[in-house]
Amino acid sequence: MRVSVPASSANLGPGFDALGIALDLPFVLSDERDDQLLAVEATHPAAVAFAAAGGEGPLWWRSPIPPGRGLGFSGAARVAGALLGCVRSGLAEAEARVRGLEIASELEHHPDNAAASMLGGVTVASGGRALRVPTSLDVRVVVWWPATETSTNKARAALPATVAFEDAVFNIGRTALLVAALSCGDLGALAAATEDRLHQDLRIALSPESGAVLELLRSAGVIAAWLSGSGPTVASLVIPDQAERVAALLPSAGTARVLDIDQRGARLG
Repeated sequence: MRVSVPASSANLGPGFDALGIALDLPFVLSDERDDQLLAVEATHPAAVAFAAAGGEGPLWWRSPIPPGRGLGFSGAARVAGALLGCVRSGLAEAEARVRGLEIASELEHHPDNAAASMLGGVTVASGGRALRVPTSLDVRVVVWWPATETSTNKARAALPATVAFEDAVFNIGRTALLVAALSCGDLGALAAATEDRLHQDLRIALSPESGAVLELLRSAGVIAAWLSGSGPTVASLVIPDQAERVAALLPSAGTARVLDIDQRGARLG
């Protein structure tokens, strides 16, 4: 059996640990040997999730998702392992998806990446629930990451234990605006809706080149741009016929990709 799970970009600016978007970079996991796949080591996040879901036996994988770059590599791996393990342990597919998301979220310690990778599209995950945001936006996603990785633990350690009341209010309003703008297709509201006062500036300090690219994308006229997860990847929503032009503007000392939003989420077969 084979599972394919999309990458994800979390937070989307203000939606810290709650919002995510699935991207068409797949993490592929199989319980059947394949010369085009790599053997999964016992400590790999896919293997840990597979075992947590009751799965047994060897696994093989491949993925173009860059690890340590804020594009949900570990989240996609854990969703893949948990879903495959749940199915292998005898759960029906619908139940396996629900339980698999629970396991992956527990292992990730936050549900944003896992929800997007499991459900596809744009998702909100909070309070033990994960829902897709209905949206019909005709956009592409331009992402850029430098050669260096960012440690998620280090990026979280840079965040304060408390935040100013006005900053919390700001982010609540921007998150609500973002969900509303995505739902009704208001492209003009998305630039303001992806503004953040809780985490981006502190994390960008760990990767100044990402901050420079974020400003470059905004000056290039993208619909919206944000630091992807903990970084250092920067992501942006772009009108489809402008995507290649925008990607060409980004520094060659890094990797630029033009991606689509993955609307299918995790899939078996």
